[in-house]
Amino acid sequence: MKKILFVLCFIAINSTFAGFLADSTLLVKKTVDFTITGKGDHHEWDKTSWTPLTKIDPWGNENKTEFKIMYSETGIYVVFKGNDSKITSPYQNDGDNLYDADVFEVFFHPVPSSPIYFEYEVSPLAKELILLITNKNGKMSAWLPWYEIEKHTKKKVHINGGNMVNGSLSKSWSAEIFFPYQLIDPIGDKMPVSGSKWNANFCRLDYDSGKMVKFSWSPIKVAFHEFEMYRSILFE
Repeated sequence: MKKILFVLCFIAINSTFAGFLADSTLLVKKTVDFTITGKGDHHEWDKTSWTPLTKIDPWGNENKTEFKIMYSETGIYVVFKGNDSKITSPYQNDGDNLYDADVFEVFFHPVPSSPIYFEYEVSPLAKELILLITNKNGKMSAWLPWYEIEKHTKKKVHINGGNMVNGSLSKSWSAEIFFPYQLIDPIGDKMPVSGSKWNANFCRLDYDSGKMVKFSWSPIKVAFHEFEMYRSILFE
């Protein structure tokens, strides 16, 4: 009887552990290249499911937020959608301090043993901020990567029930981004292939209440730059 109970406990523990791995590692499906619209409505997106973000702060609206990710021979596709009653985004230029307003954010950490990772932000006004981050021994520095036009992201934003104007009332907004591998090359040793495993995070900032409200896929505690907490993505 004791032996049977031991075996059952062992199976239960291993099943729980396997479930944890399944929950914490996201499978990135393979796709052919396609044209983005900002809505995530291309049929290629049907290959994968929406993954929810969790609201980190106790204040602010819940604002359901989800994302999808896929990869092709040339780059990585990400789409976000999130409920939003108001567009809060006064910034009019790429490279502005977009994190002080509504944004979706992507973090790629291709080499988890390295303190260097990639950060991308896109606003409801289709403005973007691209950064390479060095986060070492509690000290963080950031710089804008230099890139040629063929290495630039492609991005589209869609406002549902509102206008692409700061202060506009809305129902939700979505953003679709294509990241060419050349843009991430400085911090990765090679483009991902089947079986490649990176760390990553997918996040959102919302300012409807006048105060920053954070949403995250990885279980961060305070800030999006807690890169040790990033979850794994596994390329199919």
